[in-house]
Amino acid sequence: MKFGDIITAVASGFVLFIVLDMVLNIPMTHEWEYTVVELVSLLVAALIVGYVFAGKIREDSRMASIGKIVVIVGFVTIFLAVMSYAAISPHYTALVDEEFRNATSTSSWTNADWFANESMALWYNVGINVLEVLALSFVGLYLGSMRKPSAKT
Repeated sequence: MKFGDIITAVASGFVLFIVLDMVLNIPMTHEWEYTVVELVSLLVAALIVGYVFAGKIREDSRMASIGKIVVIVGFVTIFLAVMSYAAISPHYTALVDEEFRNATSTSSWTNADWFANESMALWYNVGINVLEVLALSFVGLYLGSMRKPSAKT
């Protein structure tokens, strides 16, 4: 699989994910519903990309091609997650602060303690996002690419 094909597959997957996420994102009453919609959208997008790119994925080793796609998806996810947290930083840090104030006694915390705490929470969330994306992308691409490409005539 050529590098251009990998980039096309990754871009197609992200566009499909965004479209599916917007279509399935109905008014929700609980936060877990939004998480389920994101996970389903991610899996379906990976299934579609695996199905569409099955011929390209099978040109070389199937696992190597899927691995290359998943690695690029992981790096793009890290970039997007960090940028999204940077865009909502004041709100995100206020949420983290509120959660920790409710959970522990933070009266003696210094600025360095708060900074370390917020950084840890940020990278924890980025890590969870990346692991979810890597796992579901791999499963979706693997299952989607199981079809045998039609014989060329």
